[in-house]
Amino acid sequence: MEDAVRAFEEASADPSTEYLDGIVYARDKIVVCAGRQVEQTSNVKPRRFTRRQDDWFYLHVEQIAQSKISDRENSPHMPDAVDYIPLTDYLFRYDRGGFWVARYAFSYFCVPFTFLTRWLLNRFMHTKVMYHALHVSGLARRYIIQDVGVPTSTAAEFLDWLDRPENFGQYPLWLCPLPPGSAGGLEGKPADDDKGVDAQRTRLLNFGIWGPAATTDEVGFVAQNRRLEHKVHSLGGKKWLYAHTYYTEDEFWSIYNKPGYDSLREKYHAQHLPSLYEKVRVHESDLPGPHRGEFESGWKGSVKRALWDVWPFCGLYGVYKAWRGGDYLLRKEVPKKKTD
Repeated sequence: MEDAVRAFEEASADPSTEYLDGIVYARDKIVVCAGRQVEQTSNVKPRRFTRRQDDWFYLHVEQIAQSKISDRENSPHMPDAVDYIPLTDYLFRYDRGGFWVARYAFSYFCVPFTFLTRWLLNRFMHTKVMYHALHVSGLARRYIIQDVGVPTSTAAEFLDWLDRPENFGQYPLWLCPLPPGSAGGLEGKPADDDKGVDAQRTRLLNFGIWGPAATTDEVGFVAQNRRLEHKVHSLGGKKWLYAHTYYTEDEFWSIYNKPGYDSLREKYHAQHLPSLYEKVRVHESDLPGPHRGEFESGWKGSVKRALWDVWPFCGLYGVYKAWRGGDYLLRKEVPKKKTD
């Protein structure tokens, strides 16, 4: 991780760097991807990632990394790999496969994870379709979905902590370096403020942590998420609030800037609206469990209640809803009619 942090710092300091992220395939296997825009080159075949026949981006990067590891065993000074990627393909490079979360669907349905199966199921492998199916099926309640930022000085310790099976123990992980002050106006006092850490001058490294929880038991699921939150806070980091929050209200406002937030609510006369904590805190319906009360009345609800916890009913239901809703169909431009 120290080498990866150094690579991020060097790339960030290079004014030609316009895009920067990384993928952790194992504790000792991290790839840093730096990009910049260039004019189209006619003598180089572009690398694509948006078509059915294209590799998923993270699989392509892993193949390159593996070949580079083998090459550098023989020649330590091998140059970095370079791809020429059309801008649209680069910006949507993680769309197919939802980074890599879609591979868990293959495991759930016991479908081989091969180029052929990915090709055949490509329509259902786009992020929008997959996430719709994930949520409507209820399977999202069994997954850790968190994005957190920790100071680069504590990134190695955090990765070691994540590597333990009881904490997460799964790969890949996504990395994205963030400039100082990335938490914005809600940034409060970090846990190690007394140690002289200045949050406005500390560069954070974002970790995308997405995968099945260690347990689908409600108590264990909550405990795993709370351990993650407390570890991030103890390292002087922050979690991003698109994800469920398992803090108590007192814990939440000890981390985020409540005086500044309340002042803003008062300024715009928004005190009658739900608070930020109410919007992001986890609710009972977000936790693992049968949730039998959510189904409609009548025979359809009875069938769902009877079969919901029987594999793979809820997964198939999610796929059906995504198919029924037409999410898998890409919108096509309608040609404009010429008028005289």
